[in-house]
Amino acid sequence: MSGITGSKLNIRGSGLVAKLGTDGQILTSAGAGAQAAFEDAAAGISWQAVETGSTMTAVAGNGYPIDTSSNACVITLPSSASLGDQIIFTDYARNWGTNGIELDSNGLNYQGDDDSFNVEYTTDGQSVQIVYSDATNGWIPISDDVVADVPSIANNNGIFSYGNDYEDGGEIVSMSNIVSSAGVVATDVTGVGTPRDQLAACEYGGNKGIVGFGNAGGVSALTNLVSNAGVIATDTAGVGSARHTLAACSYGDDKGIFGFGNTGSYSALSNLVSNTGVVATDTAGVGTARGMLAACEYGGDKGIFAYGHSGSYVSISNLVSNTGVVGTDVTGVGQERTKTTGCAYGEDKGIFGYGYQFGATALNLTNLVSNTGVVGTDVTGVGTARWNLAATQYGKDKGIFGYGSHASAVFSLSNLVSNAGVVATDVTGVGTAREMLAGCSYN
Repeated sequence: MSGITGSKLNIRGSGLVAKLGTDGQILTSAGAGAQAAFEDAAAGISWQAVETGSTMTAVAGNGYPIDTSSNACVITLPSSASLGDQIIFTDYARNWGTNGIELDSNGLNYQGDDDSFNVEYTTDGQSVQIVYSDATNGWIPISDDVVADVPSIANNNGIFSYGNDYEDGGEIVSMSNIVSSAGVVATDVTGVGTPRDQLAACEYGGNKGIVGFGNAGGVSALTNLVSNAGVIATDTAGVGSARHTLAACSYGDDKGIFGFGNTGSYSALSNLVSNTGVVATDTAGVGTARGMLAACEYGGDKGIFAYGHSGSYVSISNLVSNTGVVGTDVTGVGQERTKTTGCAYGEDKGIFGYGYQFGATALNLTNLVSNTGVVGTDVTGVGTARWNLAATQYGKDKGIFGYGSHASAVFSLSNLVSNAGVVATDVTGVGTAREMLAGCSYN
């Protein structure tokens, strides 16, 4: 039996007596027969302000959010350390895949290797927790997990809009068709805005969309915002060079980009879309000027333009960083073609599908895009071969190809894309058959 008397704690029958400690202390003992004592509890990780520099020196016991939006960061670890010392580094802006961190172990070992070895972490969303063990192994990572990007840009619903209801001399329209979270295409919604075709669309703001540019009897720079309920707004005066046969995709989780197209001649211009749906002025072109190409998202926060016509059929691609910078040409993979389309699937991958090959041949092949932006080889097509169709993601992690044409026929059929990138057979069309339309998701 024990009790507290005055300022002492008596544990009867043990011969052990200890004074009461101060607030926050813990009772410790070195073993049987030893005098117990109150000691300060070990401090937890102390989180520091966001680090944006290209170099820094870490201190044991601290946690550091590292923002590499503008540059990589070389981190010098302490020159001396004790058993159990810990440090945490975390990717503040999900940019380590573009600008990573490098750890300089500063004379100590890291996982058993001396400090002549490079220690790099280059994955978006990663957090690294290290602990010091001893002189032999030195610093050891006890956690290097990637944290999911939540909320993500993966939207539940999609929308197809505008287009031309007949390939040769048809009528341009402004109608739209909603795609449900189950991939069901709805009947026509009366059009809003100037009818046009050969335009593009993408997501912005995380849950909304924008349709822009195109042919309205002449090249256009008009845009129309799509609300998070799938309602298309009236025309917004155009910004940037009027053009058609361009492509668009989202980037950076909540922004978008229109790129390439034909202004009267092929272009490599791009126009960024802010997270409030404002289109910026022209950005000087990077990569091969071309039109009749496609774009989609990949990696959760990046984009890719691919294929098209530059005076000849091409299969080159251009990556878009998570800050909206278009990269130089990447050697093409897959069949050179035009009038193709693309969308995201699986939340961090993309797919290009269908299109037109020289000699008036319609295609139904597809090419998957990995979560690092690598375009895969041709996959044998499923569904009706056609061109001038559109695509959008839906259901957060799936996609759908819809509408299009082939020779003198136009279609309203669709093909669902699973969250593993598998294209399904034709689904009987809903809504007005048409081509040269646009698709994007919203939520």
